[in-house]
Amino acid sequence: MSDLTPEQQVLKEAYVRARGYWRPWTEGLLRLDPAFLQTYGKYAGYAAENGPLSPKMCELIYVALDGSATHLFRSGLALHLRLALQAGATAREIIDVFRLATAQGLDGCSLGIGILAEELASAGVEVDHAALTKEQRALRDVYVAQFGDWPDFCEQWLRSDPGYFAVLLDLLAGGDAGDGLDQRSRCLISIALNACFTALDAHGLRVQIRRAVRLGIGQREIRQVLQMTAHLGVHACAVGVPVLMEALEGRTAKAGADENGGSE
Repeated sequence: MSDLTPEQQVLKEAYVRARGYWRPWTEGLLRLDPAFLQTYGKYAGYAAENGPLSPKMCELIYVALDGSATHLFRSGLALHLRLALQAGATAREIIDVFRLATAQGLDGCSLGIGILAEELASAGVEVDHAALTKEQRALRDVYVAQFGDWPDFCEQWLRSDPGYFAVLLDLLAGGDAGDGLDQRSRCLISIALNACFTALDAHGLRVQIRRAVRLGIGQREIRQVLQMTAHLGVHACAVGVPVLMEALEGRTAKAGADENGGSE
């Protein structure tokens, strides 16, 4: 039998209706600080309740954020993956999400090759300005046809290591099968991966937002994605509150044992 007060029970039911789940950390907050749980529920629920993205798209974004190598929050990943499937996502679409998260590993690579070029130029090292070969131009044309732009890091990798750029292109341009994510969905998920505070990449975020605008994705959709990325901050509670509850229970148990021991 639940030992929740009527007020706590009402708050719990409202949270589950709005967010679709109930976890140990929400149970702990309900008991320790119900006002904060209610505040978080309104904060986290605002984007979903007011934004134009479908429930499936929202869940796929959470799958990307929780599964990202910059976060790796397994319990959240399991929860939102299940909710994504319930919302109609296919296994292929979820694999496409993981592919985009895999490509997130290029963020440091893309930034670093630009810094390397700048430092070599500062050191007086001659930079390659020769005309691109036929093979290099073909690779560039494939990239531009796919993404509609040509970021500096692409030019730098294409010139310095065409073989690496070719395999990089295969990774970035994959996932076009008809049963996977469409181009707009991939762009929105890429915005989330670049905007999330666990991996914040301002340059990559700008590239993805420009692509979104070019694809005709609306401002409200982009803003909703940005709002959703902030929710990962609550994982401090998701991990911390259960640990706090265990510590409090352990302290209570120890106090009870000491009291019983002292009365013998």
